[in-house]
Amino acid sequence: MTVLAVDIGGTKLAAATWDGALGEVVRTPTGEDPWAALTGLLDPLAEEVQAVGIGCGGPMQWPSGRVSPLNIPAWQDFPLRERIAERYGVPVRVHNDAVCMALGEHLAGGWGGQDLLGVVASTGVGGGLVLGGRVVDGASGNAGHVGHVCVDPDGPVCTCGARGCLEAVARGPAVVAWAREHGSSAVDGVALAREAACGGEVAVAAFARAGRALGIAIASVAALLDLHLVVIGGGLSQVPELWSSLRTALSRQSRLAFLDDLRVEPAALGQTAGLVGAAALATGDRWWSGW
Repeated sequence: MTVLAVDIGGTKLAAATWDGALGEVVRTPTGEDPWAALTGLLDPLAEEVQAVGIGCGGPMQWPSGRVSPLNIPAWQDFPLRERIAERYGVPVRVHNDAVCMALGEHLAGGWGGQDLLGVVASTGVGGGLVLGGRVVDGASGNAGHVGHVCVDPDGPVCTCGARGCLEAVARGPAVVAWAREHGSSAVDGVALAREAACGGEVAVAAFARAGRALGIAIASVAALLDLHLVVIGGGLSQVPELWSSLRTALSRQSRLAFLDDLRVEPAALGQTAGLVGAAALATGDRWWSGW
């Protein structure tokens, strides 16, 4: 069975075919017209596929696949599953992009099939859970949304409308904005990462601030769920300056004995984890409980 795996984020779109292994990954910017960008990416790949699996930023209505990604303003209550099914004439399954990332890591990350929380720290901050050998969907399909755990009640306002969410501190654009407010000239996360690598004090402090927020949130979720493994993907996970402060905050906040074995690691599959998970959703019913 050949399926099409799709990963939809606020900054970029990625896709690849899957027939037991991931084919060549193609990417394009999300842009101001995400539907045009998405169909332009998928049309050349979709001719011979029997199903489509999609990971998309949330929140969303699940399992119907109507999406309202906080970081894709052009899509509000957008019928993504329906539109893709109509265009390509095959079954389509849509879930949160971080759920797909967590599933991909669980299946192919080399973690021994452990339960895990997968965190995507990129344009937004999302999360997905695999517990007891099953994807945790939640009542509305939005379980694992760790980006909206509060890390600072007096912190910045989040795109969701609440104050002090992890996403408000640790999403890429928020890290860049904080750095610019404190004197950095970086125009985006890539430039800010370069500044940090060169020892720029403001850039290092910006990523350290994001890492601390991630550590606090992860410690809280790990205590709630008795987790021993968290994997972090997305662009921010590739910045070394993030990890020292993350681990320091995690150590300070994870004081219960049952958290002694908690591991927080970079995603083993890197940027392809979400595609592997999306393909798994599309290939059978084991990981899908939507219908």
